[in-house]
Amino acid sequence: MPAASTLLRRACPVLLLAASCGAAIAAPQAVPRQATTTEAAAALPAGLQDLDAYVERVRKQFDVPGIAVAIVKDGRVVLERGYGVRRLGEPAKVDAHTLFAIASNTKAFTAASISILADEGKLRLDDRVIDHLPWFRMSDPYITREMRVRDLLAHRSGLGLGAGDLLFWPATRYSTREVAERLRDVPISGGFRERYAYDNILFGVAQLVIEQASGMSYEQFLRTRVFGPLGMAETRFNADAIEPGDNVATGHAKFDFKDLRPVPTLTWSNVSGAGGIYSSVHDLTRWMRVQLDGGVIEGEGKDARRLFSEDRQREMWSVLTPIPVPKPSVPELAAATPNFAGYGEGWVLTDYRGSKLVYHTGGWPGMVSRLTLVPSKKLGVVVLTSAEVGSAFNAITMRVLDAWLDAPETDWVAAYAASLAKSQDKADENWKKHLAARDAKSRPSLPLAKYAGTYRDPWYGDVVVAAGGKGLTLQFSKTAQLLGDLEPWQHDTFIVRWRDRGLNADAFLTFSLDPDGKIVEARMVPISPLTDFSFDFQDLRLAPVDKP
Repeated sequence: MPAASTLLRRACPVLLLAASCGAAIAAPQAVPRQATTTEAAAALPAGLQDLDAYVERVRKQFDVPGIAVAIVKDGRVVLERGYGVRRLGEPAKVDAHTLFAIASNTKAFTAASISILADEGKLRLDDRVIDHLPWFRMSDPYITREMRVRDLLAHRSGLGLGAGDLLFWPATRYSTREVAERLRDVPISGGFRERYAYDNILFGVAQLVIEQASGMSYEQFLRTRVFGPLGMAETRFNADAIEPGDNVATGHAKFDFKDLRPVPTLTWSNVSGAGGIYSSVHDLTRWMRVQLDGGVIEGEGKDARRLFSEDRQREMWSVLTPIPVPKPSVPELAAATPNFAGYGEGWVLTDYRGSKLVYHTGGWPGMVSRLTLVPSKKLGVVVLTSAEVGSAFNAITMRVLDAWLDAPETDWVAAYAASLAKSQDKADENWKKHLAARDAKSRPSLPLAKYAGTYRDPWYGDVVVAAGGKGLTLQFSKTAQLLGDLEPWQHDTFIVRWRDRGLNADAFLTFSLDPDGKIVEARMVPISPLTDFSFDFQDLRLAPVDKP
């Protein structure tokens, strides 16, 4: 998501000026020759000879336990390396084979899967979604009828930012089909193809299209049609597929935005096509190389073996949805401001110092990542991290880009640190405004027990407010992690404080009463502007279902 904040919003791409089956994978197939260690060392430009020290500076500045970095150039792997530890307080080191959640970097794999099927004539990008999924419905009949397969990949559906994410974020008990079916009640906030608004849920629909067109599960498709041919033997479909003994990093979050701690592993069993994959930088070098080679896995000319056609890649890398270019959040990031930005099919498209960039970011509980390609330079860099701050992957990516683009030296660590500090200052100021506006002497209109009951939202389902010995609690019926305690704030507004303090998603919950004092609706909004957009509480319309 293009934004001024330096804190990464999970599962959403940010522009350069922002910080913001358990079975084994199929055996590796033939892939282009890997560079030797000697070749790799010789291939690094002068500006990256101190990269190890630079990454350690990034880790310290942004409090990141583990980072992995890989670089490919001109068809060779010139660096793949790990830094720090897999889990805070434990000795196991991150290396090039350590698995991280790559989150929304999965979207490019989903787009590639659609392209493979298009090359085979099993679908067309201009097919209506209802041609493949006749039951598919959006809340607007026109959008339902006109939504094309290509639209699923381009963030231009009319849905708002992150709309419907609570159906699967944090992990829910809904199936992929159930999530997609509930789209019929998710509100539309803009015109169809009118503007860019990042979503995850439609990549879950794309996942179902892939399954319908291919006749296999999406996991099986990725393992046999993508991971296997590319030799990505370490990559896992999602966290459910992680096996005992796998070399896996643990994610870390700052509980209450303060104390860095490990967080539990999350898996998206329902919308994996939007962000489920776990991979290593070693495996992702293979993914970057096939991208930079125009879809070619091996060979040349008519004898080349391809993952997808050159025509399909050209379309994946063409702008479908323009993205407004924001002003830099701080002056130090002015040099990173692009001339244009847009979204293609599973990729963000922009520029830096006259070169086109094709990239994506990803965010997950405790992990964020970025994969960037510079097609004209045959250059690719991927940065995987085990903390929730995009400043780290941006500072490293920009240093690598500068080294190969002959850019003037910029202290990107200091620049992104300044932007991060500004975001945090704004969040602090926002909280002070809430405190100043609060009537601390006010009391709820009703006895606390009167607020208890089941409240139903058309698209999410039931949310339960229960009265207990220590007050009121709130539980999202399909989301075990969303259990919180209600604390009176003012009048009929409460603060929901989630018991999982690593969520950083406390919210205001406001009850509306009719003239007779009966509750008619409850609404929620996140308290902090730093809360991940996937907590789309503001779209809920909670009506009581068991009140007399």
